[in-house]
Amino acid sequence: MQQISNIGRRKTAIARVYLRPGNGSITINSRDIKEYFPSEVLQIIVNQPLELVNEMGKYDFHVNVKGGGVTGQAQAVRLGIARSLVEISPENRPAIKKEGYLTRDSRMVERKKYGRRKARRSFQFSKR
Repeated sequence: MQQISNIGRRKTAIARVYLRPGNGSITINSRDIKEYFPSEVLQIIVNQPLELVNEMGKYDFHVNVKGGGVTGQAQAVRLGIARSLVEISPENRPAIKKEGYLTRDSRMVERKKYGRRKARRSFQFSKR
């Protein structure tokens, strides 16, 4: 089997995920997942699609991720892994889609407008 590549995005984070058969290692930006995401919660987020379809330990994932914060990056990696699993075996699609792991979360930060302090927050008002 050849290498399969997919892209996951969330906010401004972009994750390029490369899947190949192996022993279940996940490498993110040339570092182990436990080193890159020290938080247990973020590791669980990344592993959610694998646990759902019982594919833990079957594939190696090499991920390049940039932009955004750690949570956005973890969710971008999760989307890329889910897309790769569906590409490997299409019978996994209904279960992964039902959990919402194939949905690209399109929410972005609203831009700041002129005449305001933030996107919607006005400057402080004083009568005097």
